[in-house]
Amino acid sequence: MGFLQEIQRRRTFAIISHPDAGKTTLTEKLLLFGGAIHVAGAVKSNKIKKTATSDFMEIEKQRGISVATSVMGFEYKDHKVNILDTPGHQDFAEDTFRTLTAVDSVIIVVDAAKGVENQTRKLMEVCRMRKTPVMVFINKMDRPSKDPFDLLEEVEDELQINVRPLSWPIGNGPSFQGVYNIFEQNLNLFEANKQTVQEAIAINDIKDPELENIIGKAPAELVRDELELMDGVFPAFDNTKYLKGELAPVFFGSALNNFGVNELLNCFIQIAPSPQPSVTKTRTIEPSEEKFSGFVFKIHANMDPNHRNRIAFVKICSGKFERNKSYLHVRQGKNYKFSSPTAFMAEKKSIIDEAYPGDIVGLPDSGNFIIGDTITEGEKISFKGLPSFSPELFRYIENADPMKTKQLNKGIDQLMDEGVAQLFTSQFNGRKIIGTVGALQFEVIEYRLNHEYNAKCRYEPINLYKACWIRSKNAAELADFKLRKTQYMAKDKQGRDVFLADSSYMLQLAQQNFKDIEFHFTSEF
Repeated sequence: MGFLQEIQRRRTFAIISHPDAGKTTLTEKLLLFGGAIHVAGAVKSNKIKKTATSDFMEIEKQRGISVATSVMGFEYKDHKVNILDTPGHQDFAEDTFRTLTAVDSVIIVVDAAKGVENQTRKLMEVCRMRKTPVMVFINKMDRPSKDPFDLLEEVEDELQINVRPLSWPIGNGPSFQGVYNIFEQNLNLFEANKQTVQEAIAINDIKDPELENIIGKAPAELVRDELELMDGVFPAFDNTKYLKGELAPVFFGSALNNFGVNELLNCFIQIAPSPQPSVTKTRTIEPSEEKFSGFVFKIHANMDPNHRNRIAFVKICSGKFERNKSYLHVRQGKNYKFSSPTAFMAEKKSIIDEAYPGDIVGLPDSGNFIIGDTITEGEKISFKGLPSFSPELFRYIENADPMKTKQLNKGIDQLMDEGVAQLFTSQFNGRKIIGTVGALQFEVIEYRLNHEYNAKCRYEPINLYKACWIRSKNAAELADFKLRKTQYMAKDKQGRDVFLADSSYMLQLAQQNFKDIEFHFTSEF
């Protein structure tokens, strides 16, 4: 298969939602339909002892939540599908924001009973800003839920995007019998089965009298009326508007019971975009360019706790990536060869010889990479849109076991490189400060230090309002500022100056009094 055909057949997307909407369960079922797994795992695992494929960290299996983005790829109907399952919890939003820079489209999962929730709105803002094409999967139709028309209206109002249903539910809760696939114009009825793929019963014409025999007279009449009304209310599906991020196709179903998932996947591979151009600080990179380029959007420590390894996740933007070929690490100005690049099924990985634009490749990393690093065949470019955000919660981190100082320092160093939290060293007293965007991060860091590095930490409170990166062309004013604010100055992991303001008033005063100093609230400046 030629280079351009390889690009065209790739579909790289993220699944995003509010916590508990069923995002990871949907990921499992997409993998199941794609043949990548044969038995789907449970996110909240009671009787089923198999956990979700994408929740591979120990804390994820215990809590039943995703705390890190996981990457999975599989082949389906001559397409290479790359799924990035993201954390839904707002405390891990930064990981999700960065993941959205590495995908070409998004599937948003909405709980049919709860409707659109807060975290979904925030993530949709990022999609809208980047004009990312969005599909909506309204999940949990097997439970009592809102009226489909009310749900669609809510999606339009809350996410500020036009919608067009491409499947339609037959009943909900105990009366839920399946979905009518508008996109392919057939009816698919499923038996409730959580773990294996069921064969669908197909009826190609909604007016076929056979429909009454299968689902009953009243449900058949209702679904016909609803489809007629739906056609009058919503515009016809326009693929161009979808690709521009102006129209969201909507599917109904129950991921847990395999309702509606196959319809979603079949439609997705047909209409979703293949790899798109990527923007750098100097020019736009087209996927079809011959020379390789890519960027690191995520680093994960300890994917295999037995080997204490780190993996840098690289999104390929252009050209063909080849194993054992020399590539330029732009920030360091050094060339590296990668002898064991990997493709993923969550934490399971296999060594690959080549990869194409749209693919996510894992590169073993001994500490050379940070998030945002660019790798090329020689061109010095830097990709945009991978910031670290200003933390809002802060704690001193201290060693709780003096015998494990080395393990603690290594653990903190590696976990901070993942970008889920930030490390600042106070220039006043030399103490280490952890900054996060959510309180749950502190718990995850403590848990992972203990279970993955055999190190114990304890936190001490520190009263801070905001961290902001500072710089200035006026060297004298910068020196004066740092002298006056010695108690509140710190260095980040890259050695950049950070001002730790203890109140909004103090920050405003500093901005007013030091006009030549730039205050930045993300690390990308």
